[in-house]
Amino acid sequence: MAKKGVLLVNLGTPDSPETKDVRRYLDEFLMDPRVIDINPVSRALLVKGIIVPFRSPKSAKLYQKIWSDETGSPLLHYSKLQHQLLQQRLGDGYQVELAMRYQNPSIESALKRLKDGLVDSIQVIPMFPQYASASTGSVYDKVMELLADWPTKPGVSFINSFHDNELMIETFANNAKKYQPETYDHILFSFHGLPQRQLIKSDHTHNHCLKTSDCCAVLTDANKFCYSAQSYHTARLIAEKLNIPKEKYTICFQSRLGSDPWVQPYTSEVVAKLANEGKKRLLVFCPAFVADCLETVYEVTEEYGDEFKALGGEHVQLVESLNDSSTWIDALEEMVRAV
Repeated sequence: MAKKGVLLVNLGTPDSPETKDVRRYLDEFLMDPRVIDINPVSRALLVKGIIVPFRSPKSAKLYQKIWSDETGSPLLHYSKLQHQLLQQRLGDGYQVELAMRYQNPSIESALKRLKDGLVDSIQVIPMFPQYASASTGSVYDKVMELLADWPTKPGVSFINSFHDNELMIETFANNAKKYQPETYDHILFSFHGLPQRQLIKSDHTHNHCLKTSDCCAVLTDANKFCYSAQSYHTARLIAEKLNIPKEKYTICFQSRLGSDPWVQPYTSEVVAKLANEGKKRLLVFCPAFVADCLETVYEVTEEYGDEFKALGGEHVQLVESLNDSSTWIDALEEMVRAV
């Protein structure tokens, strides 16, 4: 019986929390020209000469804090569950494979399994709700690079983004309800950050991005490929689902790297501002991630939590990511069957 192939691709994770494996992961990740989009020589000097040698030992210590002896990294653990649950839903007519853009399981090995499975088509789902050149765009590049050597190629399709997927929005909203959002002083929608120059590159009109302070406020034809605009749209949909008034939430961006301007406002500055205003309890969504990972489990809960308390706040509560929620698996199944 003919099979349809499905390839789920998330960002990646080190093979272990040891410094050598973290170094290998960071080197592959940061040397991607879509991630650090500068002159190749400058990128190599920056990554191999400064960032990786100094950042690897520090990052390894952070990974050790979230690593489980039984399941490894949270991102890989939940990605495997999503893979397994989606395969069960789709049945024998589909072959679902999981890959990471960086490190293991590799995209190359996953494509080989699909090839060996004699699938007659491949649907690639980059597991990033909002499109960004550094994430979804990089997955496109890697898949097409590897397929270039295949003598015969099946039909290939990509999911560009799913920032407004109703079932995804519903999952985030359902995950938040148990914390009673109305009881918190303020709510943050904290997305992974990007350099502003990457937003500007996504503006095909060359006359919209960062021209006004509210250029991302409404999703339009001019900014429909913009990561920030899609992030704002995702946050608004979740807020509407939970009846959260506009004055009670803030959209912000975390994980800034380097001195160049990134998408603003920065989460760390928003957290400090809210603490100085006397806010005591914060509820934080991270809707750029489909699985909990270092950026959610540690950066939000530990780093921002500690910063908030040091300034007089009392509690920062993370809303869990989509992980293995059945409604999220419904969303993935719907995406696949819609093709």
